[in-house]
Amino acid sequence: MSSAAIHILVLAAYLLLLFVLGWVARSRARSAEGFYLGSRSVGPWVTAFSFVAAYYSSVVIIGGGGFGYKYGMATLWIGATNVLVGTLLAWIVLGARTRAMTGRLNTITMPDFFARRFDAPAARAISAVIVTVFLVIYSVSVIQGMGHAFAVLVGMPYIYGVLISALVIVVYVTIGGYMAVVWTGFVQGIIMIVGLVLLAVLAVAKVGGLAEGFRQLGAIEAGRYVETPGIWGWPGIISYAMIVSFGVWGMPQLVTRFYSIKNTQVLRLGTVLATVGGMVALLPYFSGALARVLFPNLPAADKAIPMLVKAAMPAWASALFLAGVIAAGMSTFAAVLIVSVSSLVKDMLRDSFRAQLAPRTEVVLSRVSSAVIGLAAVLVALKPPAMILVITGFSWAVIASTTLWPYLFGLYWRGASRAGVLAAMVGGCATALVWLALRNPFGLHGFVPGMAVSLVLLVVVSLLTPRPMPETLRAAFGDSSSGPSRPAGRPVA
Repeated sequence: MSSAAIHILVLAAYLLLLFVLGWVARSRARSAEGFYLGSRSVGPWVTAFSFVAAYYSSVVIIGGGGFGYKYGMATLWIGATNVLVGTLLAWIVLGARTRAMTGRLNTITMPDFFARRFDAPAARAISAVIVTVFLVIYSVSVIQGMGHAFAVLVGMPYIYGVLISALVIVVYVTIGGYMAVVWTGFVQGIIMIVGLVLLAVLAVAKVGGLAEGFRQLGAIEAGRYVETPGIWGWPGIISYAMIVSFGVWGMPQLVTRFYSIKNTQVLRLGTVLATVGGMVALLPYFSGALARVLFPNLPAADKAIPMLVKAAMPAWASALFLAGVIAAGMSTFAAVLIVSVSSLVKDMLRDSFRAQLAPRTEVVLSRVSSAVIGLAAVLVALKPPAMILVITGFSWAVIASTTLWPYLFGLYWRGASRAGVLAAMVGGCATALVWLALRNPFGLHGFVPGMAVSLVLLVVVSLLTPRPMPETLRAAFGDSSSGPSRPAGRPVA
């Protein structure tokens, strides 16, 4: 059987499985909460592996491999930070508090959390706009990774790979909502992990062993591809490590996993599973760096992993890996799609603009919106503006500069005020955008100044303005210790 036939059979079986999962999940998508959160009934295994798949995705597999190819083994520090900060600490710090507080406030989206936690409808509107716009931009990088994988491994034109991937995702998200996202993410996470481990083992064998691979890589550019900080330099490494690790704490498509988990008791097992599964984040950077030994002059760094797969793997293994890339990309794009839809329909249209929507109408509108948002992302991905991880860094920087500190302080600090949160959102977002427009002065990505400004504004303005009302704090923290009162404020919309 030819290599192309093997790829087609494996992908056809995999895509059929996704359709089946989407169809089975449709029963949980008949209400707004069911469509957006699966009625808060997801267990630890599914939550953990769908978190890994949504986090690492084709952005890390293809984009991380591209950065490993471009900057060398120093990029392993990014993968290590992904595991420790973006996964382990995120689950420990955010998991239990998120599940408990969102349950008490009866919130199912991050913008809705801001509105109810801080008695601030304006925070809902601001965060919903930022989340919708910049998650669509981020989804471009996800589709881009899947398109490259199809192009190199199957020989299919890039445009067809983009269209096929996006079509499948939009269909099963539209049918099954959030439960389709997490269940397909669970399957996709397992496939992704197996594929990445297999590629790393075969890549080492292809270059003649680990020691030989490092020797040959060290002979290029006077050893700068095996040194830290190497070619990239500390500002670049630290900036990107922070964006794709600490920035996760403000990314709604990942934090939503904590909203939907069955209860706080299962979080301990989920934390272990997500951390162990997340260790695969190191492998794309490692394999991408080794790819430079075999392909020293690739025209595009993002093709490093697909080329390595083609060179190092037999047909059955490359078909499995392609399924893993497509799986990871689909999981992330599906997660982004469901969050974008909830921000657009629920947070903006229904809650901010007070549109009167019957439950059935809201679900139908959510399904239509998922198709429209998916189409918009595909149109941009047909002619992508930059490398995959560059697009990811841009979108994550803006979203995290807007949402991260308000979300974290909302979970832990009773003194965070409505004015402080609004100042942090506007100031952090504006700073990140201006810094990025100036092309990252001093080699620091816009994420760093955006986060710094957001933090300072939230703390300083909160200390200078009235605290939330006692009843708002009681509703959020579930006790009577709400501290001093403040002048009466307006009720939450």
